[in-house]
Amino acid sequence: MIKALFFDIDGTLVSFTTHQIPQSTLDAVHEVRKKGIKVFIATGRPLPFINNIAGLEYDGIMSANGASIILNDGTVIRHQTVDRADIQRIVAYQNENPIPVAYATNEEAFVTHYNGNFQEVFDLLDLKTPRTIHPEEALQKDIIQVIAFFQEAEEPYIMQNVLQHCDAQRWHPYFADCIYKGTNKATGIDDVARYLGIDISETMAFGDGGNDKSMLSHAGIGIAMGNASDDVKQCAKMVTDSVDNDGIAKILMQIDKF
Repeated sequence: MIKALFFDIDGTLVSFTTHQIPQSTLDAVHEVRKKGIKVFIATGRPLPFINNIAGLEYDGIMSANGASIILNDGTVIRHQTVDRADIQRIVAYQNENPIPVAYATNEEAFVTHYNGNFQEVFDLLDLKTPRTIHPEEALQKDIIQVIAFFQEAEEPYIMQNVLQHCDAQRWHPYFADCIYKGTNKATGIDDVARYLGIDISETMAFGDGGNDKSMLSHAGIGIAMGNASDDVKQCAKMVTDSVDNDGIAKILMQIDKF
């Protein structure tokens, strides 16, 4: 029996085309919560960037790929910040290599540099560009996520020499979500399951991007959206329809069968 559901946002709950949650999803989630099933957001977005889930009923938010987990009643299950030495190194790296970086705490997000790739991603996510700061300001903040715009070919150098205590999680070729090493959506599911006193076999997760692979392969039942890439689908136990074709509702209507 499924006791907890975990949903990625972009491309899973929310359409990249409409930037909205389909009504079928809102209705289906409402019905499963009436059965006592807990519902959690599981997103790569940090809290300041979560602006598109109005109308959805849920019990808690796992943001920044599992680095922050907060229940609706304010209970903090996890708050894992980036190592301050890593922030010092990425700031120094930016002074020599002015790549765009968005730094996020649970209260605010800010950016240090802009380029066309940065703006393209924020347009894709229908996000307002955060305020611009000098990189050194990040040293005074409680950073939970570094959203760094570097190419995949640059990743080995940066992760080995700059963000040494972080893992890079990538769902878009332009940037990587960098959070404390060993933290991901799978560990987030473990944290929530432990808090709820349920077994992993009683969890179900929905996702479509590269940063969803860990939770799709770890949850009791991992379900890839029809719009996911083949490598993401290979991590899931099932594949449903796309976000724009009621993929979530088609599964939740059968929740009692799992």
